[in-house]
Amino acid sequence: MSIYDGFLGIPTGNICDAYHGKGAMAPYIQPLDRHMGVCGRALTVACAAGDNLTIHKAILEAKPGDVLVINCGGYTHAGAFGEMLGICCAAHGIRGVVLDGACRDKNELIDMGFPTFTKAVNPQGTIKETCGAVGGTVVCGGVQVHAGDVIVGDCDGVVVISPEDAEQVLQAALAKKKREDEMRPLLGAGHTTAELLGLMDKIR
Repeated sequence: MSIYDGFLGIPTGNICDAYHGKGAMAPYIQPLDRHMGVCGRALTVACAAGDNLTIHKAILEAKPGDVLVINCGGYTHAGAFGEMLGICCAAHGIRGVVLDGACRDKNELIDMGFPTFTKAVNPQGTIKETCGAVGGTVVCGGVQVHAGDVIVGDCDGVVVISPEDAEQVLQAALAKKKREDEMRPLLGAGHTTAELLGLMDKIR
């Protein structure tokens, strides 16, 4: 199993804790539906505002397992990604998109279950004139993203992990998840978070 698949099923909150607060995109990057989740390898895309030509180029260059991380300059007055692009991405093994901009066709993307994380939704269309860079460095949701970074998204948002840190973060996140899984029945039985987390001396 690749490092990109290792994060499947681990909540982004556990990953952020394991990464010591690094990597979380700004809270305005949210999934279209709370059940959407994504985990994969970043393929970065730099679009001109109001122009989605570079997304079409990125699909041609993407490999199965990629997640398109798209910088639209935060432009939200046009939906740069929609149903047709979603169908095309899914057919080519692209696992999802993270868009610092706007998408459209919200219902259709939700119905097809294509993981779409975005700043906004806007029905206005884009032009297709300016071809930007694919595979460089972009800023998305306030975080610098490089092609090949690990991307994990769930209902809480999106986290970016560098490949150099990924194995260490993965093991720490798995340990964090295991601890929380063990805590749940104890909390349900009446134990307190202060007790189980060793906080009593700080509280007294």
